[in-house]
Amino acid sequence: MSTNVFFNNYARISEQTLIDDLVIESIKQYGVDVIYITRAIKGRDNIFNEDDFPEYNEVFEFEAYVKNMEGFEGEGDFLSKFGLQIRDQLTLTVANRTFERHVTREVVDLIRPREGDLIYFPINEKIFEIKNVEHESIFYQMGQTQVYDMVCELIEYSNQRFNTGRVNIDEYFAEYNTDIIVDANNATLNAISTTDDLARNLDFEVEGDGILDFSEVDPFSENIQISDN
Repeated sequence: MSTNVFFNNYARISEQTLIDDLVIESIKQYGVDVIYITRAIKGRDNIFNEDDFPEYNEVFEFEAYVKNMEGFEGEGDFLSKFGLQIRDQLTLTVANRTFERHVTREVVDLIRPREGDLIYFPINEKIFEIKNVEHESIFYQMGQTQVYDMVCELIEYSNQRFNTGRVNIDEYFAEYNTDIIVDANNATLNAISTTDDLARNLDFEVEGDGILDFSEVDPFSENIQISDN
């Protein structure tokens, strides 16, 4: 048993090209221009299989469609044991041919959006990290895929280096940078210990001394002596 030979729904190049053109035209009409920032791995940790000091040097600009137009997805804003966490997620759709034209032709081995690369989203002027790339969101329409869905999350800065030539990107985290650059081989760091003006540590210690009583045997002490009687 075989399919009807008079209908070719999955291998007609003209139909595939038409759908590609329509997808690209739709994204150009309803999408936004984003900046794609590639990651350069400089020092891979072979144990944890991660790069402790990634660099971002190259940027490419193309149009992408925002799938979650009603608002950010993800866990949102919440207060955790580490403080305020902002886990906004954004899903962007880019056409295969668009990515190939703007990125792959410049970086041959980068054939699709890559996890770990960044997206600068101009609407709210934030930088997002690509967490996952789905290439089958449109499941083989006319026999091929047309788009990549990039699931992005607001970047968590940890001293990444930016040398893209774009001032708004390179200086985005400048005030949070803790890199130390010295001109000589040796350097001296002076640690200054400051006390918060609102701290009441001494008051609590004084009050605690009046409450804690170790005149009796301390049950938490390691020097408890137990007699044989």
